[in-house]
Amino acid sequence: MKHIACPKCREEEVVKSGVVKGRQRYRCKTCGYFFTVLKEGKQIDPYYVIKALQLYMEGVSFREIERILGISHVSVMNWVKKYRITAPENYEYRPTYKVLDHTELQAFFTQRDSLKNSGCLITELGDKFMLIKWERFRRNTWQ
Repeated sequence: MKHIACPKCREEEVVKSGVVKGRQRYRCKTCGYFFTVLKEGKQIDPYYVIKALQLYMEGVSFREIERILGISHVSVMNWVKKYRITAPENYEYRPTYKVLDHTELQAFFTQRDSLKNSGCLITELGDKFMLIKWERFRRNTWQ
């Protein structure tokens, strides 16, 4: 059982004292203070947190991550702040992505020119795969 402590005196000797706005109300036996306990927020599976941060580090925008994973872009921003993730500084390329099933992924790699002059990253996304692809540009340094 979860121990509930009084927010005023931190004692754990509390008794139930009714319900207010759908939340259980408690009274501290030591100091007589009445309080309610906030509900815990819904937890998102760590798998999706990791996937969202991986996509962010690959240069995918917050809104695109929201569309791909179905998780609020605000949640992704909060995770980026919480885990102190920094975006890549190379903005010369713009990654493109596709969500493919197993057979579509096989067909993609059988095409001869599908990865010519580009790099890619493949990550599992539930029962599908996400292919993130970016073009490699060779800069002329002899100018």
